[in-house]
Amino acid sequence: MRTAPVARVSSSKSQPRPRLLPLLLGRADRFMAGPVCHPADSATSARKARKLLWLEGLLSNASESFVANFITPFALACGATNAQIGGLSSATNVASAVGLLPGARLEEHFGCRKSIFMLCTGVFGRLLLLALALLPLFFHLFGTPGIFYGLLAIVALRSFLNQLAYPAWSALVTDLVPESIRGRYFGSRNIAVGLAALVCTPLAGYLIQHAGTPGGYQVSFGIALATGIVATVVFGMIQEPKRVCLHEHIEKPPREIFSLFRRHPHFAAFTGLAFFWHLSLQSAGPFFAVYQMKSLGANVAHIGILSSIGAFTGMVGQRVWGVQNDRRGAVWVLRITGFLIPAIPAAWALIPNWWYLPVIEGVSGFIWAGYWLANFNLLLRMSPDANRSRFVALHQSVVSVASFIGPVLGGIIVNMVSIKGLFWTSAAGRFGVSLLFLFLIASDRNERQQHEA
Repeated sequence: MRTAPVARVSSSKSQPRPRLLPLLLGRADRFMAGPVCHPADSATSARKARKLLWLEGLLSNASESFVANFITPFALACGATNAQIGGLSSATNVASAVGLLPGARLEEHFGCRKSIFMLCTGVFGRLLLLALALLPLFFHLFGTPGIFYGLLAIVALRSFLNQLAYPAWSALVTDLVPESIRGRYFGSRNIAVGLAALVCTPLAGYLIQHAGTPGGYQVSFGIALATGIVATVVFGMIQEPKRVCLHEHIEKPPREIFSLFRRHPHFAAFTGLAFFWHLSLQSAGPFFAVYQMKSLGANVAHIGILSSIGAFTGMVGQRVWGVQNDRRGAVWVLRITGFLIPAIPAAWALIPNWWYLPVIEGVSGFIWAGYWLANFNLLLRMSPDANRSRFVALHQSVVSVASFIGPVLGGIIVNMVSIKGLFWTSAAGRFGVSLLFLFLIASDRNERQQHEA
């Protein structure tokens, strides 16, 4: 009788406690691949593909962090004017618009989504980083105008190749990531993307600032090339799933874009709002860096610091908005962030010096994290299953046209008024589009019902 309790106590003490390493590995698996949404999703191949996609996103953005934020400073260092900066942005967006619809046709006719992305972005797009790093070597041969137009050609061609691959990439990730976990999965993936920017952008700014021009830029672009090659290798390890979406109208596509929009009015409204939204964004977008360096006295290192602050708050935002996206819907997140974003250029117009920017960029990073996450998920959901890549390409083409017009319009406003006047104009445009979104887009619940009907 007395030994029974002792036996129970000793057996309870002998039970093994959960080990820390398996617990951490399990959490890392859920963070990188998303939660298990149904029994079939626990298959090794499906979760492995999402983990590789997560890692590829981290490496790709690490590569881009050594390039993207420093194209405008590099152009300024090459002697570019405000008009040329606007032209550089416009040419990039024209190239994007040109690449999207051919990219959709490539995906529809050949179907090899992984191979399209690997060749366009992974190989040729990243080899252009080598050309970018070597460009300053030809300064004495071509002079300032030649270097600028060489920069324009390289950046525009990279944009074309990236957008040529975008429809295939979007169709691939739609099949890899079930809709029920997209908010949390892309939220965690974007955290990885933000982490890469948080580390690499200030590092690139430090290298450029201390190595000088053009050597610092060449080192930064070279690191981008090396990191991008690793990202390409990782993406090549992803096992492409069988196609989920059928292209029902390949032989008989809509004869006119307006006919396609009439068949899908909800998608048409979303795309129309995206045009005016990006027109407001891109009218001011290229001139923030110009304003920092010419009016607020910032240098390249300051730009890197600001980017890292935005990346850090963006990571926090991805976690917060990802949960809200899955619980309340993408429309709810877009409504909230859409009414906060207009305050960002207004704040830029009000500040007297650079030291206010870290606060603005911190808040901006958090808000934009929610907007881009919800916008991407809403685009995937509102695009019809049949020929999704074509609908995504059409939407992005409209966005690219707006992004081409925007910098040209912004340059005109700067010359007529001032950069601060441009910021106020951009804020008003963003607020107007947010109001239209509130009235023209249905609730998230009705949107899901229409999509499933």
